[in-house]
Amino acid sequence: MADATAFDTPDPTLGELLAARPMLSMHPSAGLCVEEVPLTRLADAVGTPAWVYSATTLRSRARALTGALSNAALNAHCHFAVKSNPNLAVLALLAREGFGADIVSEGEMRAARAAGIPARNIVFSGVGKTERELRLAIAEDIQQINLESAEEAEMLSAIATTLGRTMRVALRVNPHVDAKTHAKITTGTDENKFGVDVPLAPDLYRRICALPGLEPLGLAVHIGSQITRGIGSYAAAYRRLGELVVALRARGLPVPRVDCGGGLGIPYRDETPAGPEALAGAIHSGLGNLGLELMLEPGRWICGPAGVLLSRVVIQKQGTARRFVILDAAMNDLIRPAMYESWHGILPVSPTRFHAPVSAADVVGPVCESSDTFTTHRALPDLPGGELVAILDAGAYGASMSSTYNARPLAPEILVEGARWSVVRQRQGYDALLAGQSVPDWLAPDRLVP
Repeated sequence: MADATAFDTPDPTLGELLAARPMLSMHPSAGLCVEEVPLTRLADAVGTPAWVYSATTLRSRARALTGALSNAALNAHCHFAVKSNPNLAVLALLAREGFGADIVSEGEMRAARAAGIPARNIVFSGVGKTERELRLAIAEDIQQINLESAEEAEMLSAIATTLGRTMRVALRVNPHVDAKTHAKITTGTDENKFGVDVPLAPDLYRRICALPGLEPLGLAVHIGSQITRGIGSYAAAYRRLGELVVALRARGLPVPRVDCGGGLGIPYRDETPAGPEALAGAIHSGLGNLGLELMLEPGRWICGPAGVLLSRVVIQKQGTARRFVILDAAMNDLIRPAMYESWHGILPVSPTRFHAPVSAADVVGPVCESSDTFTTHRALPDLPGGELVAILDAGAYGASMSSTYNARPLAPEILVEGARWSVVRQRQGYDALLAGQSVPDWLAPDRLVP
């Protein structure tokens, strides 16, 4: 759980949080709006908690990234990391912007296809692809499978050969670069489960080239998520990758393609992460002169700032030493603060509350866990029961990581564009929550001892 006392700088004020997020505005009477839609209107129509996404923000950030890559003269294509937000409307919007999909499961593959993303624009990553998933990927004839190990290469070769097919693959390498991000989202050191170490890659790549049923097209890398401390980690990774490409080609092995991964961070609090131009520069420096087809796997950078979690205060409780603001949203909705000690801005929706005096408050949910805490010691106005708040930058790893813990139904998702809005995922009902469960005959109520 994120605690303001853990930071060296003061928290941003409510005004600073609002000013830094172009999709939000505070109307003097309607209150906080996403684009042109007041959040009070959505709360009245759909209820709370609810996820709200800005279509304009998704689109503008997608274009900013692709524009930076183009300006750097890179032959690059973006595959949205579906794990960050698998909502079909989000995927369909990004598909219209030319994005493919980076997936890590059969479910994500099916979501991408249902959203209209062609199989030829889907890349399958992840360390634990099952035989069923690999068979489906081959049947769909997706663009590429990123292999994570020698064992996976052998497994895929056997499956493809049995099916009489050839599958395009890349080898994910571990450059042993510290992304300087949270330990739980670092993926590029030799202590992580992902990829193969660079010294082992040349021999393994040669083996893959000799395996039946596989068409090796190059390398893949991903060093971590929410990278905010400059561009140095990226530069080091791409430099090592470029050296490996040269070494493999010197052995006479084909390396036409490199998947550069993702992980570009966003400012949740007052971070100043590198932007897409700096990322494009790092890619160009390490790989730009090798005649490669390049891929990227952006997720959080595209959709994180595009979403808020709208919630209503259930009750405000004054303890001996702390003020608790208890929301109807909980850690089952947004687990990042409990899992990663992450910081999310919180804004009152009411314009009166927005301009009111502030004092320290702990913002918590109703789930029966002490870790069900969004923040502690946060400067917020008086927020009695019934008031609405928006938890900011919740468009990535929010709804996609939510659960039904404490038998709490999944919250709905809403897409806003200008003055129009649509529910793009209905609130889960209690019948749906219980669907698929059953009581065995021997526990039927009429057989129980009184």
